[in-house]
Amino acid sequence: MSLVSGPGRGGITEGQLPTELRLYVDKHVTYIQSLDKRKDELEYWLTEHLRLSGLYWGLTALHLLGRPDALPRSEVLDFVVSCLQDDGGFAAAPQHDSHMLYTVSGVQILAMLDALDEFDERVSGGREKVGRFIANLQNPNTGTFAGDIWGETDTRFLYGALNALSLLGMTNLVDTDKAVEYIQACVNSDGGYGTSPGAESHAGQVFTCVGALAIAGRLDLVDRDKLGGWLSERQLPNGGLNGRPEKLEDVCYSWWVVSSLAMIDRLHWISGSKLQEFILKCQDPDHGGISDRPGDMVDVFHTVFGIAGLSLTKYPGLVEVDPI
Repeated sequence: MSLVSGPGRGGITEGQLPTELRLYVDKHVTYIQSLDKRKDELEYWLTEHLRLSGLYWGLTALHLLGRPDALPRSEVLDFVVSCLQDDGGFAAAPQHDSHMLYTVSGVQILAMLDALDEFDERVSGGREKVGRFIANLQNPNTGTFAGDIWGETDTRFLYGALNALSLLGMTNLVDTDKAVEYIQACVNSDGGYGTSPGAESHAGQVFTCVGALAIAGRLDLVDRDKLGGWLSERQLPNGGLNGRPEKLEDVCYSWWVVSSLAMIDRLHWISGSKLQEFILKCQDPDHGGISDRPGDMVDVFHTVFGIAGLSLTKYPGLVEVDPI
């Protein structure tokens, strides 16, 4: 699954920007289906290091659009299994190194395909191997998780670990209490969370920390009003959301910000209708897909998070997404 952009838009003016979704659903589906058929393009091979996550993003978008069968299930499952490495982790593509981020993508795809039992049949003890790979990346002293054997830590990896283990039914393999302690060390005075203790608050890290707390059953630790206030300030006059103060709006924050607000019951603190209008203007009406902001090139990353943002704000015709 390639992450490259689609064809250019040829100078669409503000008045020509799309303001509905239903007219372009088929084009979005076709755009996602086309991503793995562009192997004659350089960009396809330059994004091989993101292939499994790209497949996850595309499949998720199709599920939310109500078209879960638009990609061939058997081929998707074959590719996921081909990305499993000897250490129990998943890589971005065959013959790449395993990493927490791609392991999460692999597990989530298996869950969406309802294929976890089938995975165990194809790979002896498959789920157990994956669970052990994740558990072995937890630092027993701090509670946080590394992304791979090289040791980089980030709250993204902590959330990913709890997310994947919860889907596998194996959260017992790790010290969840210690992980929660680490998350609490990442809280800032503005109510937000960073990548590590003392790091700047960022909407993406807010999602990972709040999501991990939700999985751990510890949302009681969140200062909902303070965090909700910081998150609501991420909405700009054009309806879009940014990740931190003084930054440009970006469609991907339609997921990171809005899912966090949903988890702490503060979704009504932003204008859902203005956000929907912003996302819809980021569609490519000719070739499908959604971009980071109106007029830019589309990619599958922003396509899934734009559709997820629409789903979170109850846009009609979409499958409801779980913010956690």
